[in-house]
Amino acid sequence: MTGKQPRHVSGAAEAAREERVAWHRREPRHLALGIERIGLISLRFRLPATIILIALAVVAAFGVERLKVDDSLSQLFRSDTAEFRQYEQLTRRFPSSEYDVLVVVEGKTLLERESMEKLRDLVTELQLIDGTRGIISLFSARQPPEQGRLPAALFPEDMPDGPEYDRLIENVKANDIIRGKLMSEDGELALIVLALEPKVVDGKGLADVIAEVRKAVAENIAGTGLTGQLSGVPVMQLEIRTAVERDRLVYNSIGFAAGCLIAILFFRRVSFMIIAAAPPLIAILLALGLLGWFDFRLNMFLNVMTPLIMVISFSDSMQLTFAARDRLIAGENKYEAFKNAILVVGPACVLTHGTAGLSFVALQFSDSDLIRTFGEAGLIATIIALVAVLMLVPLLGVWLIHKEQRFAAHIKGADVAVDWLRRLCAWIAARMVSRPGLYSLLSVLLVGGLALIYANLEPRYRLADQVPDKRQAVAASSRLDAKLTGANPIDILVEFPKGASLYAPETLEVIAAVHAMIEKQAGVGNVWSLETLRRWLAEKAGKSDVETLKQYVDLLPTHLTRRFISAEQDAVVVTGRIPDIDASRLLPVVATLDRALAEVRSKHPGYTISVTGLAAIAARNSANMIGKLNQALTVEIIFVAAFIGLAFRSVVVMVVSILPGIFPILISGTVLWALGQGLQFASVVALTVSFGLGLSATVHFLNRLRLEDKPGADPAIGVERATVLVGPPLILTSVVLACGLAVTVLSDLPSLRLFGWLSAFAMIAALFADMLILRPTAMYLKTLSLRVQHAWSGGHR
Repeated sequence: MTGKQPRHVSGAAEAAREERVAWHRREPRHLALGIERIGLISLRFRLPATIILIALAVVAAFGVERLKVDDSLSQLFRSDTAEFRQYEQLTRRFPSSEYDVLVVVEGKTLLERESMEKLRDLVTELQLIDGTRGIISLFSARQPPEQGRLPAALFPEDMPDGPEYDRLIENVKANDIIRGKLMSEDGELALIVLALEPKVVDGKGLADVIAEVRKAVAENIAGTGLTGQLSGVPVMQLEIRTAVERDRLVYNSIGFAAGCLIAILFFRRVSFMIIAAAPPLIAILLALGLLGWFDFRLNMFLNVMTPLIMVISFSDSMQLTFAARDRLIAGENKYEAFKNAILVVGPACVLTHGTAGLSFVALQFSDSDLIRTFGEAGLIATIIALVAVLMLVPLLGVWLIHKEQRFAAHIKGADVAVDWLRRLCAWIAARMVSRPGLYSLLSVLLVGGLALIYANLEPRYRLADQVPDKRQAVAASSRLDAKLTGANPIDILVEFPKGASLYAPETLEVIAAVHAMIEKQAGVGNVWSLETLRRWLAEKAGKSDVETLKQYVDLLPTHLTRRFISAEQDAVVVTGRIPDIDASRLLPVVATLDRALAEVRSKHPGYTISVTGLAAIAARNSANMIGKLNQALTVEIIFVAAFIGLAFRSVVVMVVSILPGIFPILISGTVLWALGQGLQFASVVALTVSFGLGLSATVHFLNRLRLEDKPGADPAIGVERATVLVGPPLILTSVVLACGLAVTVLSDLPSLRLFGWLSAFAMIAALFADMLILRPTAMYLKTLSLRVQHAWSGGHR
């Protein structure tokens, strides 16, 4: 076929006429069980449908107002597993680090007298803020007890001058409670740990409390040359909450506006832009409203529900709009045009939403409650999007389109943008079907090579990737990583056998052994426990007896002792600090520490010793969860391909759908591998989105090819015609969605930026796969199938 003119329709009118004939020839074979016919309801009952739509939109708007942000950093790993239940038990029995605000004060003048006085004033003021329940700072340190008297504070009430102040600072630097824990070794960074009430962190008052803390820090260290930054889980949660709410409004609006602008440029009619863009927008409103009424909470996954709905529904909405537009140009009235568009394109819409729904059902097998919830929300949104697209496109069409004959006469010969897209699609199709075997072979080799690279992708997870990196929390945490070995706690929970006392010799021996093990572990520092206090008393006061230790513990504030001793005194926590590193580097540290503690467990079998804490949970579960999601995506591809083959009743269709479906996933993974980013949670979601769009394009093409296929005709003709009819809305959809998602690269959230640019790239990759892989593969396999059938029938004559 090389050198021949493309065998495609000359214009939309001829396309619509021939398509009607093709559809009537295939009508008895229902591709989607007739589900697409629900779109005809709104055509028949326009006014009731419109009233119901307005009522549902109002109810949904109230539901959207009920949506709340779940900003807990442990939410991702929440599951019904023994490890997470143990972590929850830890947070209940001991004041969790999830309620600690870390105030990082740094500067070369930190140890000067004026700076110290202002720092102490800051600590005093922070304790008076409503919503706080305790504070730990270098001013919490006390001198060793003398002759049974109450230990005096290390810093006297009146700060000394001259040589006496210098001696005080030397004592501060040498204090084991302070050095390397609350103050850096070089004396240039101080850490203040401010514990907040759980009800404040979990409620609406967090923003006000954090604002007061920031104000107190700024006012008290002004003029000292010191800088003050806030970190800790509450600060991170607040920054996540603010970023999620901001991004949801700003970037969705920008993306949608960009899409509408592109649609207007191609359609050259505001009415058609509204017909194509409004159903996905209304689907978003209805879906988010229902999720709000069902008390779903926005998080790092559900925050991408809006672009997900856009991806799922906008492609189908564009295909329906283009089909109806072609029929209007061909001379049909608006009722017939949108009715036929529903009957011809509607089955493919049902299949695309069905495959997307299966994708979300597959997430129900995850161990993570968060991912399962995301799957439930996605399934609900998919069903709503399908109904919204099928019913709203024809409804808006009959309300907004007027004077069809004038419109058709005006557009004929002046449809420059769409005609240009048709010519481009015809040119591509003619070349793809000219040598289908060669292009199919190249496609298989390309996909195979990308699969080998994709297989080398490693799971990646860092806490900092979930937090806005253009705010204070990440910057302050990085300073703690550099100066105090890290900001993230790793906890060793030691539970006593029944009847064992906190001050029993064996209990103290176990605590000492665990403390020593953590101190020896590379990558862990700033270790705190009851053993820290016991060692300090032995070294500074020469007191190593149990009574002195007990007396000193009783003198400490309750909020401080509860950090490492349970209220029932039947368990303790030994806490270390680690830097915010990737889970792949952190997991060996956790595993090595767990193995080292086996020696203590064997010597003291009655004591339960567990490595836990958010960092340990993240290290253990992130790689496993990302790996399972990746495996689920692989299984899902095969399962969905089988579903499509079953719907079309064709093994050839099943095989054809695989290569273009997995190409966007594999090439996006290859880009991640080349950039050294690995596979993150946001990456997996982005790849799921790209798979959904790739399938949508594939299903619409195969549905059109089914209608264009004529017995005894050259398969290349059907491929070319299907490409000309389906290609323009596919290209326009890909460009609109890529622009809408690309604006998220401006977000403060690294995970959302990753999701945005990777999804946008995958959109273009899916377009490439549909135009350059699907066409020749479909042509080659169709030709091969015909040859096999011919040979089979010839052999049985």
